[in-house]
Amino acid sequence: MQRYPRDLTGYGATPPAANWPDGAKIAVQIVLNFEEGGENNILHGDPASEAFLSEMTGAAPWPGQRHWNMETIYEYGARAGFWRVHRLLGDTPLTVYGVATALARAPEQVAAMKASGWEIASHGLKWIEHKDMSEEEERAQIAEAIRLHTEVTGTAPRGWYTGRCSMNTVRLAAETGQFAYVADSYADDLPYWMSFDGTDQLIVPYTMDCNDMRFSIQAGFTTGDQFESYLRDSFDILYAEGQAGAPKMLSIGLHCRLIGRPGRAAALKRVLDHMKAHEGVWFATRLEIAEHWAKEHPAQSQTRASQTRPSQMDRDTFVATFGGIFEHSPWIAEGAHALELGPAHDTAQGVHSALARIFRSATEEQRLNVLKAHPDLAGKLAAAGKLTAESTAEQAGAGLDLLTDDERAMFQQLNADYVARHGFPFIIAVKDNDKASILAAFHRRIGNDRDTEFAEACKQVERIAELRLIEKLG
Repeated sequence: MQRYPRDLTGYGATPPAANWPDGAKIAVQIVLNFEEGGENNILHGDPASEAFLSEMTGAAPWPGQRHWNMETIYEYGARAGFWRVHRLLGDTPLTVYGVATALARAPEQVAAMKASGWEIASHGLKWIEHKDMSEEEERAQIAEAIRLHTEVTGTAPRGWYTGRCSMNTVRLAAETGQFAYVADSYADDLPYWMSFDGTDQLIVPYTMDCNDMRFSIQAGFTTGDQFESYLRDSFDILYAEGQAGAPKMLSIGLHCRLIGRPGRAAALKRVLDHMKAHEGVWFATRLEIAEHWAKEHPAQSQTRASQTRPSQMDRDTFVATFGGIFEHSPWIAEGAHALELGPAHDTAQGVHSALARIFRSATEEQRLNVLKAHPDLAGKLAAAGKLTAESTAEQAGAGLDLLTDDERAMFQQLNADYVARHGFPFIIAVKDNDKASILAAFHRRIGNDRDTEFAEACKQVERIAELRLIEKLG
């Protein structure tokens, strides 16, 4: 048995209603990353200088050495860039991703954040890579980040974002039970829940596209106009979706040392003016969004639900649940359970895909046996009450349980003629039809050659299975 852990389906075509406060059409969430003073530096006990997210494209770490140019670029963010952004956004709800050691080295800036009522979320203990850390070391760093953050700001963080994270980060953050949200995800335009060992954790996704970090990479922004245009277009599309009844969240990521430069700050001001000129725009902190989402869409007992998710069922439960979807052919469910299932298979379409793969890859003889397992329409088994519950309900839904004697005799003759010609019963998804259309199809298809009719019967079997799964799973 293989299980694929990634969720590539999410909310699908019908995301839940955000119900933003006051009927807002969009939630705009601005993050200011405060990392200056928490970056890689041998002064901080790190093995080399910083090389990430600066004005120097292609910068490399200097092992065992300080890097004057890199240090002063970061210092600009704390000394000048922060204050320019604060003057521009001081009255706007905003979330700070604060690296704990950086906050500890910036008492004036922390005081200004608090005076503006900004949410200060945790951005980890240090602005360094975590991908190669042991689980024990990263767990200890998270704990120390929470402790130091609380000591410096006076309040424990309710949000978490590592950024340069490992595959363990989100689980370890959830494990603390400390956070109303974790932001180490770029997977959606809306919050969503994840479950880790019995703990339900809300994820409020972040962004790397609507992010000034793209000023520091080669395939990114070179002028403020490009940043402004991209944010404006992102806002306009999401605002239009909100007007159409599907409000989303626009995340914007900023860094003091990047957006704090004058030529970029001007672009940020213009795009903010554009957004504020629209009605129904909710500027919110990430914590406000998390608390709203948890109230509107609380975790639906994720731990208990996981036990009833098809991809998490043991073999016996899966076969007992889906063994009858293809008529009297539990071997199809047995084969499907052994496939690489994951969250994408926890829906009617997902289970159908897995079952249909086994059916389609079976031998012609195996598929013929599946066809033969289907009952005649309005045949003797129906008259004797010996159909499966699914077939009984399906035939009744098309009115085949209320035939006149003449109609019943006609169906039985058609059944006999069809089987004599093709070697298997006439099969049609009766839920897609009524008595008249079934009879019309019967007369139209009975004269087909066997290969054509075999292919059509297999197609109808798959459709019957799909409808049964929709009935079962929604």
